[in-house]
Amino acid sequence: MKKVTRVESQRRRAVCPEEAAFLELLRTTDMLSRGLITVLKTGDLSPNQYNVLRILRGAPPAGLPCGEIADRMITRDPDITRLLDRLEKRELISRCRETKDRRMVVARITPQGLKLLARLDEPVQEMHRKQLGHLGGARLKELQDLLVEARVRVG
Repeated sequence: MKKVTRVESQRRRAVCPEEAAFLELLRTTDMLSRGLITVLKTGDLSPNQYNVLRILRGAPPAGLPCGEIADRMITRDPDITRLLDRLEKRELISRCRETKDRRMVVARITPQGLKLLARLDEPVQEMHRKQLGHLGGARLKELQDLLVEARVRVG
């Protein structure tokens, strides 16, 4: 019988259920994200740029302060200013300083940004249906509820 070395023993350690679930979440997120990245390439957008445009599409007509956009991001971007610069350069968003508080910069989605999102809406939804539709409505709702519950304890 072969003697198991300490390194081999450490490699085979039992994974707790929480760690196993976490690893499955990471693997699944990576696989699902690849599909989104492929669709967004047709609009020359990164996932974070797409996220900003979606946030601003749902914002009030007065727009949102840049800090609030950063708070609403799905994935934190350490340089929100540069991200917004790229979108503004493409005329997908506009930014202006508030007259009351000159320190606050407010961003709004432009008609070009809305048009790009409208063009991507159906391909993105179709990609999601292909990736997750086989789970069915009830199981998707259950999965969504479980993920929300997990985040509440972390945040």
